[in-house]
Amino acid sequence: MSAAPRPRTTTRDPEDLTRRLTAWLGTRLPGARALAAGVPASNGMSSETLLFDIDHPRPAPPDVPVSCALRLAADPAAYTVFPRYDMARQFRTMRLVAEHTDLPVPRTLWLEEDSAHLGAPFFVMARVAGRVPPDVMPYTYAGSWLHDATDAERARLEAASVSVLARLHDQVPLAAAGFLATTGQGSALHRHVASQRAYYAWVVDGRPRSPLIERGFARLVELWPDDPGETVLTWGDARIGNIVYDGFEPAAVLDWEMAALGPRELDLGWLVFLHRFFQDLTEAGGERGLPGFLRRDAVESRYARLTGHTPRDMEFHTLYAALRHAIVMLRVAYRQVHFGEVPVPADADALILHRGALEAMIEGRYW
Repeated sequence: MSAAPRPRTTTRDPEDLTRRLTAWLGTRLPGARALAAGVPASNGMSSETLLFDIDHPRPAPPDVPVSCALRLAADPAAYTVFPRYDMARQFRTMRLVAEHTDLPVPRTLWLEEDSAHLGAPFFVMARVAGRVPPDVMPYTYAGSWLHDATDAERARLEAASVSVLARLHDQVPLAAAGFLATTGQGSALHRHVASQRAYYAWVVDGRPRSPLIERGFARLVELWPDDPGETVLTWGDARIGNIVYDGFEPAAVLDWEMAALGPRELDLGWLVFLHRFFQDLTEAGGERGLPGFLRRDAVESRYARLTGHTPRDMEFHTLYAALRHAIVMLRVAYRQVHFGEVPVPADADALILHRGALEAMIEGRYW
């Protein structure tokens, strides 16, 4: 991973984007300019994030921060990871969570749905200072701030991160989150899985299919929960790489584009698996990683203590998380094919970095 070039994510010119952002900013704050615009160094493969400061010729309104972050719908010319980017939905979700919970969600400032300004819809939020566990190189590798922390510091971060899920699931009233319901028939879980099947069909349209992913969907049917459980608002991309930490405490919970209604275990399975994804890659590279961090049993126990809900059917949900991640990874790989960064594969399954883990989960020998 350290030697591979980062996959291309945009065809946009940063300088042009900054000029256009300044022009738009003037419609909200006359005379203001966007300064020091740049992108985060290591995280994010879907919607684009632009970090910038606001320079104002006169005292800015007290509710306008100096440092901001902009979330821009993915570049349509860059072979997007997802078929649709609903920035208004993300903006509304963040405001919903901020209104009904005590989670540290960045303050949302402006939503712009007119693509004429930056080429796609976007929204602006206050930028929160802190540090994020990196994806590249993964935080499980020696040299990252989280790897170099003490066991006690990592335990503190883990406890606080599980608490984020517990509070989200417990505090958001379901009636207020109805706009996040997935269309279709059956339970929220049935609808969620059906949407992932449709997403997979979109990913492989005109490209080689993945026998492994299709085996995964078949195995889900065999493991289907007798009772999917309570439906709540799930974060969707529930992982520590989407949290800004002040020290070892969450200061901002980011990236709500995958938010959906479903059982609590959707987020728990994703949190556990996404760490295992990085941990397995690290061990395969000959390093120890962080084997004691975000262990499935510890996450489940802490969540149960915080909420009174004992996680169930976690073999189903961790498999489902691995399967969903495999579809995303396949799409990212096909984007590299599209841009000529890698050749067309003879075996689509070879493009799935966690192929061995997914096979083991399907066969019931991973845990």
